[in-house]
Amino acid sequence: MNCLVLGGAGFIGRHLCATLAAAGHRVRAFDLPPKGSAQKWPVVGGVDWVPGNFTKAGSLDGLLDDVEVVFHLIGTTLPATSNEDMMHDLQSNVAATLRLLDLIVSQTKPPRVIFISSGGTVYGIPRTTPITEDHPTNPICAYGVSKLTIEKYLCVYNHLYDLEYCILRLSNVYGTNQSLTRNQGVIPIFLFRALNRLPLKLWGDGNVVRDYLYIGDLCEALLATMEYRGPERIFNIGSGQGHSLNNLIQIISKTVGHDVECVSLPGRVWDVPQNILDPGQANRELGWSAKTPLAKGIASLLPWLKSL
Repeated sequence: MNCLVLGGAGFIGRHLCATLAAAGHRVRAFDLPPKGSAQKWPVVGGVDWVPGNFTKAGSLDGLLDDVEVVFHLIGTTLPATSNEDMMHDLQSNVAATLRLLDLIVSQTKPPRVIFISSGGTVYGIPRTTPITEDHPTNPICAYGVSKLTIEKYLCVYNHLYDLEYCILRLSNVYGTNQSLTRNQGVIPIFLFRALNRLPLKLWGDGNVVRDYLYIGDLCEALLATMEYRGPERIFNIGSGQGHSLNNLIQIISKTVGHDVECVSLPGRVWDVPQNILDPGQANRELGWSAKTPLAKGIASLLPWLKSL
């Protein structure tokens, strides 16, 4: 199948590109041009890299030729920063995606869209856990609002133009090659600091609960979604298991073989107290479930982090 991965050079994107190529699919990956002294794309065999800026009109012209499925992974903001400039979040994510959708439906044979949404933010403060797909959506950060808005526009384009799409609402994904400098991806950041005997920054009292998903399990979910042609449009993709930050620190301490120091900081207003996704619909419809236990997934990051 001919695949276009928007955001192919990012953490999830490069893993997805590698998984698609290994499965025999033809992969075209779009992202900002590489930065830094190396000026090189990620080393992923069998991928056709295309540089561009998703937020610029005309940047995707010609990119959809012969494409059968589009994986939309691009996001220009983070939950931690999206509230600081909501207009930028709206323009760079929602408006840019509308241009993409207009281009897609203008194709002779429009490709199917698989959109990566956020199970951690679109629901807001949960009324019940684990959270099912029909739970009310009341995000408390602009990041969640923009993800949810794009979801709604996909529904509109399906109604108006028969656009085929699926939405994956992800829990907290972790794995190798995740950034250690952004305000996202607590597991590799904590593990790297613990390995180097640096204190961990603990926002709040450590009782915030999250659902952590290993990147390899996510890629399997994405492959399953490619083949899915059933009636459901939205899937929670998570482990279905909740772990507090305090519990996470205990696992990391055991993994590195020594106690870790923590520095307590005030809680953050965009952090919901707990978020655990119910992956039952993905189990039933996609035949998918997360298979990597948290301790095993964390331990698998050690060789990569030790090499940095």
